[in-house]
Amino acid sequence: QVYVTESGGGSVQAGGSLTLSCEILGTTFTRYCMGWFRRVGGKEREGVARIEKDARTFYVDSVQGRFTISHDKAANTLDLQMNSLNVEDTAIYYCAAHDKAVCQLREDLFSDWGQGTQVTVAS
Repeated sequence: QVYVTESGGGSVQAGGSLTLSCEILGTTFTRYCMGWFRRVGGKEREGVARIEKDARTFYVDSVQGRFTISHDKAANTLDLQMNSLNVEDTAIYYCAAHDKAVCQLREDLFSDWGQGTQVTVAS
């Protein structure tokens, strides 16, 4: 059984920063692909960033250069550092992981999900 728990959400002014953290228990990072997704209002969940077991990362264009994904094997945590936040970043953010060979930012590949944490950016 894999348990995924996010923390670190909250409210911030536009231009500010937040760091989201995710704890993934019940597996070893060496076999996992990990990522952050977000859902804005009633829209579909969209991928934000992912990190592979060899630490290679990928970001969607809208967050490239502003967000940084990282994982700490010793602490068993996955972080998302978010800088220069804007109103369009307001969403519920989800941490996710899976154990498949292909590590892409596709929601259908991810089997283990957290409950989500709200990020609100005020103008």
